[in-house]
Formats: sequence, structure tokens, C-alpha cells
Amino acid sequence: MPWTNTSPRSGTLARASHHRKDVAIARSTTIRTAALAALLSTVPAFAADQPAAAGNAAAVFVARDFVGDGVFGSGIEGPATGPGGILYAVSFGRDGTIGRVEPQADGSGRALLFVELPLGSTGNGLRFGADGTLYVADYTGHNVLAIDMGTRQVRVFAHLDGAHQPNDIALAPDGTLYASDPDWKTGSGQLWRIGRDGAVRRLETGMGTTNGIEVSPDGKRLYVNESVQRTVWVYDIGADGGVSGKRLLLEFPDHGLDGMRSDADGNLYIARYGAGVVAVVSPEGKVLREVALRGQKPTNVAFGGADGRDVYVTLQDRGAIETFRSERPGREYGH
Repeated sequence: MPWTNTSPRSGTLARASHHRKDVAIARSTTIRTAALAALLSTVPAFAADQPAAAGNAAAVFVARDFVGDGVFGSGIEGPATGPGGILYAVSFGRDGTIGRVEPQADGSGRALLFVELPLGSTGNGLRFGADGTLYVADYTGHNVLAIDMGTRQVRVFAHLDGAHQPNDIALAPDGTLYASDPDWKTGSGQLWRIGRDGAVRRLETGMGTTNGIEVSPDGKRLYVNESVQRTVWVYDIGADGGVSGKRLLLEFPDHGLDGMRSDADGNLYIARYGAGVVAVVSPEGKVLREVALRGQKPTNVAFGGADGRDVYVTLQDRGAIETFRSERPGREYGH
């Protein structure tokens, strides 16, 4: 049987964490019109009444609702598409849970409770391993959890001693996990590596508020963004899973950064928290486009759909999930 979580403490901690993120990003945001104009490419107009038209080329990069307002809580995060193309996200109704979203014939998603996490655990980032195991960044327990999709049993895969959270996780092609680890109170952060055997290594400390994290399709690059500092960094991944050659990929002039994913070409899809868009960024650091959303606080993105070109976006301010079609499939998309 799955674990249950009845403690109000995890919800209180989650709300406090979301509040600290809002405050930290709000304090750092300064509009720089000239820089912003140079940064942005053309943004397609949002069609509020756009019909659900999965597979329709005309609907590429036009967002619509997949799961409506309030189905998930304000802690909604970590979307990941698993076996069979089913989407999963944390905070189904409340913190400490994971919801399962099944695609419907009309293009919408039907959300159901999948599992309740152990007492004291609160999920954030999610990733699926090659064997179908669901990995969960447990930011209140300072663990990476592993869930057996058949039995729904939850176990601790790795404990991050000395971590602030972790927040988000990325899975390399060889099965190595990387975790971001922000401290919203101090505006700092860390970076971790978790091996296939669960062995943990802290790769870097003294960073900004590390948040979104992703690996390139060839497994040779690691991308990490810092929310408050609005920077995206890139590292080279070594044969031992360590990182080197840290360099700045991109810096945004305003708003915050949250979760991000890569398409098959290596372009990053970055949730721009507070800006109400997903930025599509090339491996060279050029903003290719921004996709307008209904909500203003996207927290993370995931690819899915039969062809891997459906992009799902979790929205904190709506407790909802939006979706749009991309031109290219995701690096990971559950099929």
C-alpha cells in the first residue's frame, strides 16, 4: 500500500517555500526595456478559445488548458510523462501527493490521486528512469524517493545530507541523477549528483538559487538555472559523472526562472516564473521564442504525447496544467 501523509507541517513548509520564492524573485526583478526588447523574439498571440487540436500544425506554440484551475494545489510542480504517455505532477489537491493525469478524447486531462508520500515528505521535481521507476525530489525530507509504478510503494533512493531541499532533478542518459538545491532564505544554492546506485556527491556550493536543471540529449552537458539571479549555466559532464567548464549560457533581464526541459535538438524550454511564458532557448543561449500562457507563474515543463511534441506546463497561480504543441519532440516524453 502507498504511504500516507496526514501532517499539516509539510503543507505549511511548502507554502512558506513558495512565499519565499515569490518574495526573492519579486525583490530581484527590475524591468530593463531595451535589454528585454533585444532578448525576445516574436511571441505568438494567445488564442483564449483555441480548441484542443493535438497534432494540428496550426496550433503549434499556442497554449490551452489541459487540467483546469484548482485541481492541483499551489505546490504544483515536477510534471513528468511516464509509461503509456500518462502525465504525473505533484500536489494533487494538496502538498505531499502526486497526481496522475490521463489524456481524454477531447484533448483535456483527467486528474486522479496516484500516491500519497511518506509523512514529512513533499515532492517537487519528478523524473522517470529507464525501467519505469518514478524518482521524486523530496524537498522537506532532503531525499530523492523512488516509486515502484506497479505497487506504488515509496522508498528512499538517496538521502542528501547537508542539502537545503532538493528542488528539481534531471536524469542523464546513463541513469545518473542531478539535483538542484536552493536556499530561498539566503539566495544561495548547491548542486548534487546521485549515481545509479544511490551514492550522493555534492558537486558545487556557493551558487545562486539553483532551480531548473536539465541534461543535453547526448548526455555531455548539464544546464542549471538560478531563479533569483536569472542566470542559466552550462557545464561539461565527465566520464565519472562530474562536471567542469562552468560557463554562462544566458542571463534574463527580469522575472524568475523555474523548471526546464530539453527537446531532441537540445533546445531548452524554460518556465519563466512571473512572466507567464515558456522561453525556448537554443544550445548556444539564443532565445528562439516565448510561448504565452494563461497563468503568470509557470513552475515546470515536460514533454509528452504520442509523438513527444506535447509540452505540459504546471502553473502555481492557477493550480492547473496548460499544454501546447512544439515543433520538435522532447528528449524524454514517456513512450
